[in-house]
Amino acid sequence: MTVSLWTLVVQLHTFAGPILMLVYPLYASIMAIESPFKEDDTQWLTYWVLYSFFSLIELGFDRVLAWIPMWYTVKLACIAWLVLPQFRGAAYVYDNYVRKHIGATAAQVEAKLTPQQRHFLQMMSPQARNSVAQFINENGTEAFDKIISSATNEAKKIRPTPNGETQERY
Repeated sequence: MTVSLWTLVVQLHTFAGPILMLVYPLYASIMAIESPFKEDDTQWLTYWVLYSFFSLIELGFDRVLAWIPMWYTVKLACIAWLVLPQFRGAAYVYDNYVRKHIGATAAQVEAKLTPQQRHFLQMMSPQARNSVAQFINENGTEAFDKIISSATNEAKKIRPTPNGETQERY
């Protein structure tokens, strides 16, 4: 009796993982895409980022994790917390950790910028803006002004010729 019960538990465990980690999140992600609300998008985008992080950790440390008793069960419980609507763990992680860090950094940088610097940032891609925000946090707005001035001066030195080539001014 105990052997068959244990076999049933192992089989349920084997099916619950892929359903909880992939099938339900895929379905919920599609539903989130189709819904007009942003909250479900945040939940599922954050889930997929965290799931990818879990997967990378497992790939890198699979031999070590194999020695941890009940690792798969612990992982399954964490994924259940992230996925299940009763908990909305992925949204919790985003709201309490990611948003606080990113929002504070962006707001701090935005408060420091001059109108000219804001205009310059608007011309950049989002990835470049993030890099500039990090640069400003580390070096200050004065260093950013020096870069803008240098780039402006270099642009003024180079002028186009009638045939489309560029010629440096001296």
